[in-house]
Amino acid sequence: HEVVRQKLADLAGCSAEEIAINRNTTEAMDTIFLGLNLNAGDEIVVTKYDYPKMLNGLQMREKRDGIVLKYVELDMPMDNAEEIVKRFKQQFTSKTKAVLITHMINYTGQLLPAKAIAKVAHEKGIEVIVDAAHSFAHVEFKISDLDCDYLGTSLHKWLCCPFGTGMLYVKKDKIKNLWPTLPDDKPDSDDIRKLEALGTHSVPSEQAIGNAINFHNIIGSRRKEERLRYLKNYWTNKVVDLPMVKIHTATDPEFSCALATFSIEGKEGKEVSDILFNKYQLHTTSIKKETVNGVRVTPHVYTTLYDLNRLVKAITEIASTE
Repeated sequence: HEVVRQKLADLAGCSAEEIAINRNTTEAMDTIFLGLNLNAGDEIVVTKYDYPKMLNGLQMREKRDGIVLKYVELDMPMDNAEEIVKRFKQQFTSKTKAVLITHMINYTGQLLPAKAIAKVAHEKGIEVIVDAAHSFAHVEFKISDLDCDYLGTSLHKWLCCPFGTGMLYVKKDKIKNLWPTLPDDKPDSDDIRKLEALGTHSVPSEQAIGNAINFHNIIGSRRKEERLRYLKNYWTNKVVDLPMVKIHTATDPEFSCALATFSIEGKEGKEVSDILFNKYQLHTTSIKKETVNGVRVTPHVYTTLYDLNRLVKAITEIASTE
């Protein structure tokens, strides 16, 4: 367990004493949300594009404790860091205790300038929570690069670990004041291990994390990011000019990587996704959120250009039918 913790810390770019191994992002983020000392009237800044399970945890505290959620309005896509930071800053008040930053938004693959938002937040004494479910082991960064206080991620996504493996980061000086959801005998200690009191858990799944990190390191974080972005650019460049197709993901590498979402005018995202699966045997994810009603395409390092060409052919055919 401790060897795996150290390997994760090395990959994440932080101390092993700031890393807790858990089951997924939801567990990590709820540990943060439910463990923070918050009172009625305290504000947390979020966006409408944050993952539903993350918002569920905060909305429960809203009902239970009377905290207030302030929503940042975002467009999809956005490629202006200053504008994104400005919209977050506009929601900060003297009552704001924390801000949730979804590093990569799952609906469209939009990357947010987490460090720049964190800087503005810290200047106002606001704690910074990062949801890195889709960015960790996907785009190259170290946790220290983000200047956050808390971070959660799933290891089964881009690191290719088994289901039931996740990671929670808590800055060392924040651990003592974070109450565990499942307490041990010292819930107010400054030992990160107090956040791992899950009872019996899967040792084989946890041990597989080490092998997944080895595989990731053989490829290399930078090389992996570049490959993933290349795959996204490959298929989007071939369909972006089709008359009925719209891409909802930024092209600037600062704001996107592997994930991209498209829509076809006049068609529901689920309709297109169903056609892709049933007629073309291509698995995608339908997206319906705010102004986005389309299909998310998620290539990984094992995705071939042959399969992306099949996708391009399918989108072209679907877009040309009534």
